[in-house]
Amino acid sequence: MSTPNILMTRIDNRLVHGQVGVTWTNTLGANLVLVANDEAASDPVQQNLMDMVVADGVQTRYFTLQKTIDVIHKAADRQKIFIVCKTPQDVLTLIKGGVPINFINVGNMHFSEGKRQIHKTMSVDEQDESTFRELIQLGIPCEVRRVPDESAESISRLLA
Repeated sequence: MSTPNILMTRIDNRLVHGQVGVTWTNTLGANLVLVANDEAASDPVQQNLMDMVVADGVQTRYFTLQKTIDVIHKAADRQKIFIVCKTPQDVLTLIKGGVPINFINVGNMHFSEGKRQIHKTMSVDEQDESTFRELIQLGIPCEVRRVPDESAESISRLLA
């Protein structure tokens, strides 16, 4: 079992859109965007829409959380993987399942009922806060940054 070449893991409730499919993949040098999300894994219409905004030469995979856990260690060395999840809970599930994630970028977590805004593009509820605190306790740096040329903000500071 080899260690997969995970370049970055991003939480974005929109999953793959222009910032992810082009800007981030180009900046990271990713050649594979792995969407780890149970709903997207079973929705071919959503997959086709996301495929339309991914840079040329970049492959996409749409796996459930469990399938990601089961197959990530079989990734080829040449695969430069950019993982995209919808929620912090999804990322924590992957980590607890043995996916070697050592850094988390948050792009967007939209405001909705029961959430409070802690950054212009990030709103959290109690479960989100608890999950981020657990990720931080595991020693995983978590930042908010929409695009690569924007300054990052530490989530631990935003939750303080």
